[in-house]
Amino acid sequence: MDRRSFIKNAGLAAGATVAVSTLAAPAIAQKKVEMVIVASWGRDFPGLGTSAQRFAKRIGDLSEGRIAVKYFAAGERVGAFDVFDEVASGNAQAYISAEYYWKGKHPGFAYFTSVPFGLTYTEMSAWIHHMGGQQLWDKLSRQFGLKCLPCGNTGVQMGGWFNKEIETADDLKGLKMRIPGLGGDVMAKLGASPVSLPGGQIYENLVSGAIDATEWVGPWNDYFMKFYEAAKYYYYPGMHEPGGFISLGMNAKWWDGLSKTDQLLIQAASGQENDLLMAEYNANNGRYLAKLVKEHGVKLRQFSDEIYDSFGEASEAVFETARSHSPEAKAIHDSFAAARQEVGGWKKLSEGTYYTQRNRVLGI
Repeated sequence: MDRRSFIKNAGLAAGATVAVSTLAAPAIAQKKVEMVIVASWGRDFPGLGTSAQRFAKRIGDLSEGRIAVKYFAAGERVGAFDVFDEVASGNAQAYISAEYYWKGKHPGFAYFTSVPFGLTYTEMSAWIHHMGGQQLWDKLSRQFGLKCLPCGNTGVQMGGWFNKEIETADDLKGLKMRIPGLGGDVMAKLGASPVSLPGGQIYENLVSGAIDATEWVGPWNDYFMKFYEAAKYYYYPGMHEPGGFISLGMNAKWWDGLSKTDQLLIQAASGQENDLLMAEYNANNGRYLAKLVKEHGVKLRQFSDEIYDSFGEASEAVFETARSHSPEAKAIHDSFAAARQEVGGWKKLSEGTYYTQRNRVLGI
């Protein structure tokens, strides 16, 4: 190669390098995105609180700090039940909470946490991801300026803590019980007085006698709440929340302004947390149930068939009220009910019979 050709080719190569550098620079130096997250859970509270904090950290780590996350637990910026309005208004970009807290705004929200005789974790995931649930959630949340995603699950919850034995449905009459969502409406149908309280206020109300009973989550969380100091009867299974989704709610305008990459990053992080939290509850609930019974004398009780039948009758009346709210509420309920029938039928045949036979053979 002669000198003139060498200089010409070198010049072309240099030009190509400059062009690549110029094109690559915007991708490398993308502007930072602010993401303020407000939560309904206390800081460092096992499970719900630590999950929300873990999710917030993961967003920062995955984006290498480009998405600048500021996390506020309940009461640090707004109250536990104020996170919806904080995000819908644009004062914060995201919340981590439970959608059934917003049933007063629209009963359809309850279905995206959990409802009485509802879907388990695996059934809920099937409905949300493959049977139209997410699309219905999007349509509802958009009316309030939000975009929501699943960001955790607590599984089948316990029926609750009571300061007396519940032998018949009549024993529920007159009880003041902390129980939110449509589950609270079921209890009201049976003569109880449902109360909605954030987690941080339950213990003091139970100890003082302001409430007679409460549900929260399950043995792992309930152990740290020390409900056993005020109520010794621990009932199962909870009809009200068989697969409670934790939600990531984001301001819709903020979400729409994100790049496709950032949207996928957030979706991936919330999906991972959804799996991690469910696994964490499954890993801990059995251990802490044993501690509650052996170390604190908690009396484990199962709701009778008669009581469960009463729950079922009351829940149908509650569902009719929810369905009659609006065509949209009816569409959500009908889609949920179809998924419960289809997926639930399969689960009964597969997992249900397997659990029964495995546990019988092994004596579990």
